[in-house]
Amino acid sequence: MNPDFLTALNEIAEEKGLDKDEVLKMIEASLAAAFRKDYGEKDQNPVVVLDPETMAMKIFDVKTVVETEITDPQKEILLEQAKKIKPAKDGSASGGKKSYSVGDEIRTDITPKTGTNFGRIAAQTAKQVIIQKLREAERNVMFSEFKAKERQLVTGVIQRIEKDTVLVDLGKSTGVLFPSEQIKDETYKIGARVKVLILHVEPTPKGPKITLSRSHPDMVRRLFEIEVPEVFNGVIEIKAIAREAGSRSKIAVESRQEGVDPIGACVGQRGTRVQTVMSELGGEKIDIIEWNEDHVKFIANALSPAKILNVMLDENNKEAKVEVMEDQLSLAIGKAGQNVRLAARLTGWKIDIAGQDLGGGEKPEKKSEEASPEAAAEPVEEKKQGEEAKE
Repeated sequence: MNPDFLTALNEIAEEKGLDKDEVLKMIEASLAAAFRKDYGEKDQNPVVVLDPETMAMKIFDVKTVVETEITDPQKEILLEQAKKIKPAKDGSASGGKKSYSVGDEIRTDITPKTGTNFGRIAAQTAKQVIIQKLREAERNVMFSEFKAKERQLVTGVIQRIEKDTVLVDLGKSTGVLFPSEQIKDETYKIGARVKVLILHVEPTPKGPKITLSRSHPDMVRRLFEIEVPEVFNGVIEIKAIAREAGSRSKIAVESRQEGVDPIGACVGQRGTRVQTVMSELGGEKIDIIEWNEDHVKFIANALSPAKILNVMLDENNKEAKVEVMEDQLSLAIGKAGQNVRLAARLTGWKIDIAGQDLGGGEKPEKKSEEASPEAAAEPVEEKKQGEEAKE
């Protein structure tokens, strides 16, 4: 064996990011294919074994013992025939037995004599086999690497734009940012660096298919983890997110440590932290509210910045009737119903808003919004019910 072989083996393993033993198995498979091409017989199942230290090669004809019927003559042998063969001490799974039994593996040494070389066609076959197996291994490694990064934020470079679809270079592979996962009215330029969320990864024969997103609610979550150390360390937890990408988001936060203001920490000094997140999202407005186990208080918080008079809950239908002053009605509903819509998604409750005049009479104008399960990032667990909050 060529003395440079071990060096080349280590270099390939390091370059491709593969385990040395895995590369060794690929070489064994390629040598078995070469042997079959030049020296193999019709009913042989050649298996190559390389010594990891010396690279000395041994070739065995490997067969499994079956009782009555052979389905693959290359890999199986009848029990009756196997009983006539004396088990080898080092070549059989039944070492130490007097004879073979069903399921045992018989290994017959068929290593060519010293000095025997493979022909040109056999060598080419070996080359093709190892190249194919290396590519398959690379694809598997790449898939595992990106699969582990699902729902994580990565930075890529915009490679090209095909109609409305953006292809992003992620280094070892390319991700796809479909129009449905883009922020509305956001423009992309070839060569520009962009932060994207790896939405999901699927295996394909040509490598992993990586779907990216900039509109998913988890995009907001990951950006806050980067900008707010308390969120990253788990001192502050983002309990739920409702988002209309490119326009407005609402996030509910809770402090797990006494004395830590969750809203103040996320906003930052003079709003620097939340402004950084908003800038990354193209100026998208972000409302940060405090999460509360009490559904009444949580719904009232979610409708911020409107001031709420009263919240009445229908537990059976998971509906909330909210009363506000007449001058707060438009603020509670929001432009095109956006505020109440996001509040419904954030809380998981259908919210019905009604205005009330100074005399307490209910105004006929009202707005109702139902929670959208698809848009709510994390539904909030029910803990307290049936209470009213007044301001």
